[in-house]
Amino acid sequence: MSGNPFDGGEGDWLVVANAGGQYALWRPHLEVPKGWQIVYAGPDRDGALDYVQEHFTAVVGTPAT
Repeated sequence: MSGNPFDGGEGDWLVVANAGGQYALWRPHLEVPKGWQIVYAGPDRDGALDYVQEHFTAVVGTPAT
């Protein structure tokens, strides 16, 4: 695969999540960042996006000072 691995929707996709309730789309051939875990693996980007829409509520962060 050449270029940005997140460009294009073809191929397998993961959804990773952290303890703060944040979700991100990820590619299976990339190392999952420390502090994140795989919560979904599927054959297409649309399925990963559907998973995020079903499970994401809101991220409440600490305001920047």
